[in-house]
Amino acid sequence: MGLTLNTQLLVGAYSQGWFPMADSREDDKIWWYQPEVRGIIPLARFHMSKNVTRVINRGGYEVRMNHSFDEVMRLCAERDHTWISDEIIRAYTQLCVDGYAHSVEIWKDDTLVGGLYGVRIGKAFFGESMFHIAPDMDKIALWHCHQFLMQVGCELWDTQYYTEHLGRFGCVEIEHKDYIELLKLAIE
Repeated sequence: MGLTLNTQLLVGAYSQGWFPMADSREDDKIWWYQPEVRGIIPLARFHMSKNVTRVINRGGYEVRMNHSFDEVMRLCAERDHTWISDEIIRAYTQLCVDGYAHSVEIWKDDTLVGGLYGVRIGKAFFGESMFHIAPDMDKIALWHCHQFLMQVGCELWDTQYYTEHLGRFGCVEIEHKDYIELLKLAIE
């Protein structure tokens, strides 16, 4: 609390296992979290349902990265309860400009219909949030994110927390000490 979010602060915090959240979109206070049990998706264990794989194979959409980062964040924040405040949107948009934050975007007919964003430091990717306007477009963004992470040699895919939804893709929980060991290796 009390610190202005900037690239140096965010990169330093993520590198030590911390991440910020607000209590609401309008909240000007930032809270820092470092869960004792962390969600990660082991890249080799990532999987997608057959139904979504068929949609991916069928195509009919365009994948863009970092084209509309700010819009992805705003769409991720459009929910009943969000931790993505205007201050977080401002800071992460700058983080994208500085080369650390990335969005994976799914477009249909020049309309953004799904996507996600996260932070990459070294060989670690910290997934933040995802959204969809059309069915399965968040899952398709997740699949393309996995392809990108494999291509650039990422070793750690942090989801912050485990959810049943992420569990469908291979997300597991690990203890804090194990997470910190993986994090240190990935950002060296």
